[in-house]
Amino acid sequence: MSDATPWAALADPNRRAIVALLLERPRPVGEIVEASGLSQPSTSKHLRVLRDAGLVRVRQDAQRRVYALDPAPIAELDAWLSPYRKLWNESLDALGRRLDRAAGESSDQPDEPSPKD
Repeated sequence: MSDATPWAALADPNRRAIVALLLERPRPVGEIVEASGLSQPSTSKHLRVLRDAGLVRVRQDAQRRVYALDPAPIAELDAWLSPYRKLWNESLDALGRRLDRAAGESSDQPDEPSPKD
């Protein structure tokens, strides 16, 4: 077992792209290779890191290996991010209120006369 963590595995943009593909549906390796634009050996290495981090599961389907997301680590990441999401939402709400006030103040100002032609 590797010491790979979901965070470390998702740090790579190619692995995030593979996870996005698997979000749609489980896929065989060949389809992941084609969709990702990576070589087969490179795709296999990325899938191994994702598997070691627990983010994907693999099942044998005849001669094909089919990969699917494992939702448990994603749920753990979501739970960890929850307080930060709340902080972010509060900041966005404050920004929205400030922009609304600024828009209200600018609408209270008389319009400048337009230049005459």
